[in-house]
Amino acid sequence: MEVWNHVMMRYRRGDDGTLTPLPRPNIDTGLGMERLAAVLQGKRSVFETDLFEPWMRGVPSLWRLDEQSLRLVCDHLRSAVVVIGDGVLPSNTGRGYVLRRLVRRVLTALWRTDPSRTLGDLPEELIEHTRDHFGQRGQGAGIRDVLLDEERRFGRLLERGRRVLSQPRFQGQLDEGDLGYLHDTHGLPRDLVLGLRADGSGAPS
Repeated sequence: MEVWNHVMMRYRRGDDGTLTPLPRPNIDTGLGMERLAAVLQGKRSVFETDLFEPWMRGVPSLWRLDEQSLRLVCDHLRSAVVVIGDGVLPSNTGRGYVLRRLVRRVLTALWRTDPSRTLGDLPEELIEHTRDHFGQRGQGAGIRDVLLDEERRFGRLLERGRRVLSQPRFQGQLDEGDLGYLHDTHGLPRDLVLGLRADGSGAPS
C-alpha cells in the first residue's frame, strides 16, 4: 500500500513533446491521509479505520452487497456527500461530471441485483458523520435532494437506453459509428451502452 510518494518536477512538456527544464525544479509530495490513518490505527485497509466504520456498519444493514460492491458504495457515496457539501452539482463537465460518475457507479452496483434500491434509504447519520468530519454545515437536506435527483435522472436514462437499444438496427454488434450516434443523438455514453448490452439488467457493469 502506497502511503506517501515523491514526484520530482524538473521539466515542462511542450505541445510537440519537447522537454524544457523548469526554472525552479521542485518536489511534489503526495501524502494519503486516510492511508496514513490506516497505518497509525494498525489496519490493513482504509475501510477498516474509524473514518469508514459508520459506513461499513450502516450500508450492509440497508443493502446486501459483496465485499467489492460494499467498498465501492461506501467510498463513492462518502465522496459524493463531501463534493455536494462543497457546492458541486452533477453535470456533464468538470467536477460535476466526476460527481455524476460517482453517483451513477453507486446506483449501478445497487441496481445490479435489485432495481428497487434507492438512495432515499441512506441514513441521515452517515451523511452527518461525513459532513462533520469535513467541517461542513447546513447542507444535509440538500445533499439528499441532489442524490435523489441524480438517481431519477439515471433511471430515466436507463429506460431510454433500453428502448433505443431494442430497435432492430442495434441488435447486432455495435461499431464505433453506432456508439458515436447513440452518444451524440440520444445522449447515451459508451460505457452505459456497452453495460446494457453486456448484462441486459438495465444497469451497466
